[in-house]
Amino acid sequence: MSCSANDTRTARSCQSSGVDPFADHPGYLAATLPVRALAVESVAAFADAADRYRAAVSMPARPSTLRLDRITASFASDRLLRIDGAPVSGFAELSGFFAAADGWVRTHANYPHHRDRLLAVLGLDASADRETVARRIEEGTAAQLEDGAASAGAIAVRVRTEFEWAASEPGQAAAHLPPLLATVREDTSDPAAVTGTTAELPLTGVRALDLTRVIAGPTATRALALLGADVLRIDSPELPEIAWQHLEMGQGKRSALLDVHTEAERALELVAGADVLVTGYRPGALDDFGVQAVRARPGLVRARVSAWGTTGPWAARRGFDSIVQAASGIALIEGDGTPGALPAQALDHATGYFLAAGVLDALTGRLADRHGRDVDASLARTAARLLADPARTPDHRAAALPSDDILITNGRIRTARPVLPEYDDYPEPASPWGSDAATWRGNRNGRAVTR
Repeated sequence: MSCSANDTRTARSCQSSGVDPFADHPGYLAATLPVRALAVESVAAFADAADRYRAAVSMPARPSTLRLDRITASFASDRLLRIDGAPVSGFAELSGFFAAADGWVRTHANYPHHRDRLLAVLGLDASADRETVARRIEEGTAAQLEDGAASAGAIAVRVRTEFEWAASEPGQAAAHLPPLLATVREDTSDPAAVTGTTAELPLTGVRALDLTRVIAGPTATRALALLGADVLRIDSPELPEIAWQHLEMGQGKRSALLDVHTEAERALELVAGADVLVTGYRPGALDDFGVQAVRARPGLVRARVSAWGTTGPWAARRGFDSIVQAASGIALIEGDGTPGALPAQALDHATGYFLAAGVLDALTGRLADRHGRDVDASLARTAARLLADPARTPDHRAAALPSDDILITNGRIRTARPVLPEYDDYPEPASPWGSDAATWRGNRNGRAVTR
């Protein structure tokens, strides 16, 4: 079978036949597990969904090419990011692998409140450094720390083999569902007339309210912004985002401060003017708000991303890409006697592009029947898809990053270009965190929007 990387459908069908159209690329996303195939599949899903939406609004197709250097740069963007010429540190001091009395644990303490909770579980004060934490963790079992962290809202998991994970209840809950779940609701909306759209920016006039953090959710909403959507991210002023992470993941969006718990009425006013609501908090955290959102905006496309999914015993637990890698067996597969990691936060990025594809298809479906839709994705289900693929390469070459010519500079920031090579850059750099008004724009790029 002859394969080319220049067409999303060809590339995906080649991969399903066991042929890698990108095999000649030097170590991009190289790993034991088929990370490259997962990355290409998720980006192709996003690009294909964009073309389906274009067709639904009577625009010409704009088939996307797939360039592995662009995909790799997007997935490994934290390693390529430079602020004032300097790299950033992806993980805080107390985030990482630690040896317990009977195995390994993986912690995540990048946010101050998660660091505080972890130290409280360990019975340590705020001055504790990594060495002190390591000694304390060695005194107990991995399961004890995992259970204690879950109870306290801290984030730490026992490092498992893939077989242990597959036999566990949360592992089975993740494995039995596809990466993306979409359902049609009964509520309907009047069709919206949006003018001024182009094939390059087909989502011009579409409004997406972004209540996500870290990487997976922001990847999805950044992808929507790339296609022209007016994306407004709102955060609680009590939970500041990591500065470099916002600059990298906030491109194309606006950023405002609004607490949906204490200012619910104002938040619901924003929902009433939106087409899409994307949330990235653990199930249960914003469920009431989600129900109210549908009442405020019948026909809303409601998208959600979580660590463990909406079912199973871990549904309400907190988690991040690195935590899911550790719990699911990926870390041990990618390690060499000690736990390792994928060459990028691939679960986050792939889940984000799958979710963006789901939102596009939900918008396409709503054009036909006016019904609201729910779209759900989780890191654990994406991990299950990766683990289920038998195409492993334990003797893979070392992972490599693209050269700097794949990057673009905006002021102080030098970062990866968008994942689709038809786009040179995002519509605009990230606004400083919390610097925008919590309001919708009346137009997009000077073009009128009629609703």
